[in-house]
Amino acid sequence: MTDPDALLTTQQIFDRYEEIRTRLPAVTTQPDTVEISSLLDIAAQVDAFVFDAFGVLNVGETLIPGADTRLDQLRARGCAIRILTNAASYDRSGAIAKFKRLGLRVEDDEIITSRQAALDAMGAGHWGVIAADTDQLGDLPHTVTRLTDKAADYDAVDQFLFLSAADWTAAQQDLLNAAMQRSPRPLLIANADLAAPRDDGFSVEPGYFGHMVADAFPDCVRFFGKPFPEVYDLIEASLPKTAKNRIAMCGDTLHTDILGAAVRGWRTVLVTQDGLFSGYETQPFVRRAGLFADWRLCRI
Repeated sequence: MTDPDALLTTQQIFDRYEEIRTRLPAVTTQPDTVEISSLLDIAAQVDAFVFDAFGVLNVGETLIPGADTRLDQLRARGCAIRILTNAASYDRSGAIAKFKRLGLRVEDDEIITSRQAALDAMGAGHWGVIAADTDQLGDLPHTVTRLTDKAADYDAVDQFLFLSAADWTAAQQDLLNAAMQRSPRPLLIANADLAAPRDDGFSVEPGYFGHMVADAFPDCVRFFGKPFPEVYDLIEASLPKTAKNRIAMCGDTLHTDILGAAVRGWRTVLVTQDGLFSGYETQPFVRRAGLFADWRLCRI
């Protein structure tokens, strides 16, 4: 596995997703992807568009040109809009504020996060939490200890919750691994992504570190966010009258966005220009993974 302190490449990220493929939901997709020029081409076939954020609506802190306008146009055609993000570094109010700060015109109930799904799964007990330094942890419902460089804290908790890798280090990962060796315990990964596109490359996300632990303790680690089911339950609960085959997931990553939505019976749109496959021809990756979207386009 790649050194977490090293810069990740598209090929390394894809290869790691393939390595951990058996931990992901299983699905078969048909190799008949249709090229489209914009989501307006398929708006009549879709009642609800669900958007990944990084690589589709934004790259890091930068809004992708035209994303705000396209969401408005789809709403004007009667389509419901949802943003489904694996980012778990913010509480719900922080996630809402971020999208509005980017310039997206979104309603609060249009945003679903993997953090919400993970928090819904938390049971009683003392939790060791891995979070961004700026996260106040005000939405966590149980007793928590923020984990940093103090080894004793890792042994004092009943279970672990991994929200953000923003301030996480290789040395701290070693402390987590050692604590698991001494006493294996549940570890909830609130962001299943291995990496996310930023303005200057890819950031390493909690799923990357979670799968490192799962390599040694596969029965202890539980992942939340795309492609795992809990976030799709939340989306579908928010769209109770929408048929699954009239929901379209728009994402840049085969093993999260496309795979997870296909498992649910949703339609899928692979967005290629700004995300994981930026600068690459997607077809070799698609064929190797056997994950074919219904539609493909450069930008939404």
